[in-house]
Amino acid sequence: MSWLQVVVLSVVQGLTEFLPISSSGHLAITSRLFFSEDAGASFTAVSQLGTEAAVLVFFAKDIVRIVRAWFAGLFDRERRDVDYRMGWFVIIGTIPICVLGLLFKDVIRSGARNLWIVATALIVFALVIAAAEYFGRQTRHAEQLTFRDAVIVGFAQCLALIPGVSRSGATISAGLFLGIDRELAARFGFLLAIPAVLASGLFSLPDAFEPVKEGMSATGPQLLVSVVIAFAVGLAAIAWLLRFLVSHSMYWFVGYRIALGVIVMILLGTGVMSAT
Repeated sequence: MSWLQVVVLSVVQGLTEFLPISSSGHLAITSRLFFSEDAGASFTAVSQLGTEAAVLVFFAKDIVRIVRAWFAGLFDRERRDVDYRMGWFVIIGTIPICVLGLLFKDVIRSGARNLWIVATALIVFALVIAAAEYFGRQTRHAEQLTFRDAVIVGFAQCLALIPGVSRSGATISAGLFLGIDRELAARFGFLLAIPAVLASGLFSLPDAFEPVKEGMSATGPQLLVSVVIAFAVGLAAIAWLLRFLVSHSMYWFVGYRIALGVIVMILLGTGVMSAT
């Protein structure tokens, strides 16, 4: 990989990881449109370590509070409050994507990154997000979350294994369908992503240096710079998105996803861009 490619893709990763527009889809599109070759799923997974570090920093107080409450509640029934339950929700909600990610890792790293699939996912899931925004009652809050909610949102997160879907788009949409308010759905989705993304990034680290299947190799300094850039840009993106969702709907992202999906299909159909 060239340094220009590393910098551009890291900025794209930081900007798109938390928005419901699919960071993996954007990385695949940007790679092929401007650099003629896909950087690969492993580079994407490693760069996500930067954006997940941004989550750890941004939600540091919440994470510490939840971890403390979880350990306290394990030994004292009287201290099993909302934060204690949230700890269990994150653990339970993480299991589906860990299992499916391991089972389908080879498909994720190769065939699923076809740009026809990415473009289709952008458009189709835009309609899912629109439906969630339209039908979501947003009447349920943190103290009303249940284990059933954690399982459903956890399985929704698995859809993010398909480039073009979006992890935040899937988890926020699932939360809205369950009646959870939009900001809480986003916060829960971010917390839920931490274990899965950190595990995926560390697991993919060796392959980012020497790809076994598809993708380009990167040096240690390039991967480090990628993580740092993704962290800085991602931290700003989280703060912006949470403020945005307080007073704006998800429809803004629906229009963007459909437009991008159509443009990619046109570029693919006219031969301007290669699907693989």
